[in-house]
Amino acid sequence: MELLCLLHSAPDRTWHRDALVSQLRASELVVRQGIEALAAVGLVAPAEDGSVRYAAPPSLEPMVVAVAHLYRTAPDTVRRAIVSGNSRSMTAFANAFRLRSED
Repeated sequence: MELLCLLHSAPDRTWHRDALVSQLRASELVVRQGIEALAAVGLVAPAEDGSVRYAAPPSLEPMVVAVAHLYRTAPDTVRRAIVSGNSRSMTAFANAFRLRSED
């Protein structure tokens, strides 16, 4: 969540991984895994040089805004939802980010 919120806060900025590690005070592994997870659902665009930028499609932007706001105002609630990953609300949240074909 911290990674998504940081990238969302500066959508025009391209971030290098070392800058994300420093800014988030996280390990390279945590940042790499976060980037991979966000890229898998289309929320970030990684570049060949290892940099990354926020790239959520317009259809997901309202959800990202809402989640970022919730995380800023009630971080423990969001953390509990993530940790209890088997909850219906968390499943619904995760499903909202799945890419669907338009057939």
